[in-house]
Amino acid sequence: MKISLLSIFSVLILFIFWGCEKEFDNIVDQQKSSYHVSNIFSLTFSYTAEDSSITMRISFSNDDGVSSVFAEIISSDGKKLNKSNIILYDNGNQQNGDITANDKTYSARYPLSSVNPGGTYIINYYVQDVSGKTNKAATQSFEYDNGQANAAPVVSNLVAPDTVTLNTSEKTLIFLSVTVTDENGLNDIERVFFNSFLPDGNPSSNNPFIMFDNGTNGDQSPGDGVYSLIIELPPTGVTLGKYRWEFQAQDRRKFLSNKIIHNIVVK
Repeated sequence: MKISLLSIFSVLILFIFWGCEKEFDNIVDQQKSSYHVSNIFSLTFSYTAEDSSITMRISFSNDDGVSSVFAEIISSDGKKLNKSNIILYDNGNQQNGDITANDKTYSARYPLSSVNPGGTYIINYYVQDVSGKTNKAATQSFEYDNGQANAAPVVSNLVAPDTVTLNTSEKTLIFLSVTVTDENGLNDIERVFFNSFLPDGNPSSNNPFIMFDNGTNGDQSPGDGVYSLIIELPPTGVTLGKYRWEFQAQDRRKFLSNKIIHNIVVK
């Protein structure tokens, strides 16, 4: 999908949602279920070589009709970590993280890795009843510290023109790219973006403009740390003059990179 630069030079105000926190810890409506969830245990987790496994627990005030309880873990980069269901047990086996058998609290331990990105993770809990029907029973978020000292990302090697001459009969395309590195690995990168400022100094309405490293939007090789974007200038409606573009990256712990400032003249 190519992004029209007409929106860059417009003056409408859009709401930006980056950095807004969501509360994921909740129990799904169970009015039609014979079982009832009473508690999901809040947690945070920091990786150490001695203990790399997180313990998940969910309690029921009534577990009538429960055949099995299982979970999935979604990492801060949106990837599902477990290839198969994580089964939770109420058997008093501490290897599963369960403390007391048959107390209606189901538990499981799951190993995390130092190479998993830090940040906010989500656990989804599911219940399969005796009839074989499966429902999501609860969902929970937690903060994961992968044990690595967090380093801010670095942006470099910006590719962008200094001057653009509008084509008055068809769209003018502008290719942009920037290289991003991070000591904590490229999967620690949450977003790469630039903000545009009009010739009068005011910010553009659609800031920030997101760049891509997924083989689309002008990107050549997905996952190589080079983030790209193709901008389209329409033949008319663009204010001429010097624009300031500021390029940055942000990691999953909200650390910002250095800033590359580039001026581009549209004439």
